Amino acid sequence: MSAPVNAGPQRRLPGPPTLTRPRRGGAIPGLRYRPAVPADPQKVKEVDRRLEAWARELDLFPPAWKGDFAGFQFGRAVVLQHPRALDLDRLTLAGELLLAENLVDSCYCEEDEGRGGSHRGLGGPLIMAQSAIDPFHATPALEAEWQQGVQADGPLRSYHWAMKDYAAFATPSQADRFVHDMARLHLGYLAEAAWAETRYVPGVWEYLVMRQFNNFRPCLSIVDAVDGYELPEIVYARPEIQRITALACNATTIVNDLYSFTRELESDPDHLNLPQVVAADQGRGLKAAYLRSVEIHNEVMAAFEEEAAALSATSPVVERYALGLSDWVAGNHEWHATNSHRYHLPNYW
Repeated sequence: MSAPVNAGPQRRLPGPPTLTRPRRGGAIPGLRYRPAVPADPQKVKEVDRRLEAWARELDLFPPAWKGDFAGFQFGRAVVLQHPRALDLDRLTLAGELLLAENLVDSCYCEEDEGRGGSHRGLGGPLIMAQSAIDPFHATPALEAEWQQGVQADGPLRSYHWAMKDYAAFATPSQADRFVHDMARLHLGYLAEAAWAETRYVPGVWEYLVMRQFNNFRPCLSIVDAVDGYELPEIVYARPEIQRITALACNATTIVNDLYSFTRELESDPDHLNLPQVVAADQGRGLKAAYLRSVEIHNEVMAAFEEEAAALSATSPVVERYALGLSDWVAGNHEWHATNSHRYHLPNYW
């Protein structure tokens, strides 16, 4: 019988980092990225207006969220990530999905944000969250009880109405793709919660496997719908298309780890992110581990760019899809690098 995956060496996190004199704002030195298309300020303003009206109408903001809407910059995020969006309606629905995903993550998963999240027993809330986008089917009476339960909870309500709006624009195949990518996301949340509960420190490869599920894939899987076309399911399902999709998602998720590093560790010195895991797995100091994590990102990013370019030459629709992925990665990097309300860098250069 083979040994379980978690039976490897006992790793120790390096302890609280020294975060004096942090750099604030700007791109990470040495990080591989493509410049983003500048965000149109009028589009940003209008998308923000629509999103805040939508969130207020659905009563999605608990008291602890006061001020977070403006600080997160939802409108600027989606305008940067989808520069070829067909119209403002599609940009707004991308923002609704992004807002809903962050609301569920913050309120259900994050213990250190003071909104009732818990690693323990997370599977129960997340299966209810999945049902808000992947509807429950039973007797009319039971379905009515489920509907009441979904509408009674802000995070579930956000999922339900964001999905309803998305389905009005997407094809059935695109909507089903999104539902399955959200299930992948929830599986990643559960893995991270399990490690936090058992205080397991994964190896680098284990951590990145988890982050391939707990990442931005649901945001990237809608790029064709937001741009007003469909990558056919028979094409999307091809292994090489799945690979460039995963590489794009993994690269941008490592970007999130790198820009979130100081913010996360200031509130929780044991929070798992790639530099922490590299330090524990390879016996490096945090600075050396952070710089190695930049290298890992660059290797993943180079693979995405090279393989996406090769595939783009095979078909106009694949080229369009690969460009949408690249746009999202570039826009998301720009959002991280310029959102000084949320992020600042360690003084490692």
